[in-house]
Amino acid sequence: MSEEAFRDLSSLENRTVKRIIKKLEQAAKNPNHYFTRLVGCDDYKLRVGDYRGLALLLHEKKVIFVQKIGHRKNIYKGST
Repeated sequence: MSEEAFRDLSSLENRTVKRIIKKLEQAAKNPNHYFTRLVGCDDYKLRVGDYRGLALLLHEKKVIFVQKIGHRKNIYKGST
């Protein structure tokens, strides 16, 4: 997880942070089920209610690198 993603999480409510972490743990078991590729770039999104996590999926290494977490109305600005 990037430093920016940690900062994003620390600015959210505790209840929301728990939901996002729970969803990331579920997604780690089967990333293809939970993540959707964004059009025009290599990033993937994870939906958690009104929040989104942007990540890179490295399939050959089975790694999920979360880059950014935020509300859906703000998360895509400047992500491409």
